[in-house]
Amino acid sequence: MKPTFQGLALLAAAIGLAGTSVAQWRHFGEERKTPDTAEPATKTPLPREIVADHNAVRAGVGIQPLVWSGSLAAVAQEWANKLIANGQFVHSHNPNFGENLYEIDGGLAMPAEVVAAWAGEVKDYNYRSNTCSGVCGHYTQIVWADTKEVGCAWAQHGRRQVWVCEYNPPGNWVGRKPY
Repeated sequence: MKPTFQGLALLAAAIGLAGTSVAQWRHFGEERKTPDTAEPATKTPLPREIVADHNAVRAGVGIQPLVWSGSLAAVAQEWANKLIANGQFVHSHNPNFGENLYEIDGGLAMPAEVVAAWAGEVKDYNYRSNTCSGVCGHYTQIVWADTKEVGCAWAQHGRRQVWVCEYNPPGNWVGRKPY
């Protein structure tokens, strides 16, 4: 099934595409502090929220839904904590998983905002030629048909929040279409 830009744009709007911030997060459904100087997290989103947001995008292109993975969430938490502790915003380059990152400074992001930012990259993706006119790798990872599970986490220090989602199996293989 080939999506239309208009259909995907409506889908992105429906899941709350608002603003252009970038963010990452901690384990869903738990409240705790990140390293010593970090502020306590506010009520954290539940795994079902981030999975539902991912699956809304996937449903828009007619592919199977993802399931939550606690083990992937633990990997994501470890990386989010490291990024916050080191003041970095870089991919882990773990070859075992796909990875999406999101960062926001001066606000708190919610799952719908994070996933919508990634899904909004559809505007730069041309399915027919399987090319990007800008950045679209976060979007294509979300809709990678072979990916079956996702785990996400976030960490915060001061006004900076970093979100990480890990995907298994990974997507974005050169020369292959996502679905």
